[in-house]
Amino acid sequence: MGDQNPKWKTRCVIYDCDGVLFESIEANKRLYNDLSASIGRPPLTEEEVKYVHCHTVYEAIHFVFRDDGGMEKRALESLKQIDLRDYIVYLKMEPYLLQILNLLKAKGILRAISTNRTTSMKHVMERFGLWPFFEMVVTALDVKNPKPHPESIEKILQTLHVEKEETVFVGDSEVDQQTAASSGIKFVAYKNREIPHDAFIENHLALLPLLSDDPH
Repeated sequence: MGDQNPKWKTRCVIYDCDGVLFESIEANKRLYNDLSASIGRPPLTEEEVKYVHCHTVYEAIHFVFRDDGGMEKRALESLKQIDLRDYIVYLKMEPYLLQILNLLKAKGILRAISTNRTTSMKHVMERFGLWPFFEMVVTALDVKNPKPHPESIEKILQTLHVEKEETVFVGDSEVDQQTAASSGIKFVAYKNREIPHDAFIENHLALLPLLSDDPH
């Protein structure tokens, strides 16, 4: 599954958002359970919670409400009435996140986000004051093909002028792992040993020993 002490020469670290920057299960469950309640559907199953965690809102709505075409349409209508900012308060920033971002910045390593969130991402960045910590944020709205398609990663590499060999992706789901694989970049699994990975970390500061002291 990979060498835990690789000392990679790294110029860019790309992060997933949900489950990596933030513990977001509670926020997601509340959003989709509220949507379900608004159209008279039972709360999400565990399988559905797992799916909505790492897919776009439109993919999630299609998956959750797919058994009835009319129900999916009603869910999309309900979504328009919902202020996604109401659910951001339930996000919990992962421990040591700001510390690792500051350490990477001090080492001259670029930081970016690739997320399947859509319109809510700008509100997340603003609420938690994260804009200064990242050179680039790519959401599902910024690409034609969301993760696990490599388009979001390729967009970051091209814009920041970094090579895939010097890029690391930190994620927590199969979608993230497949994104890294399809992009040809190294994958660090965050708090999830069950997915294939080049390295595994239990907390954000554990990323630092994996990186070379000289990123350039």
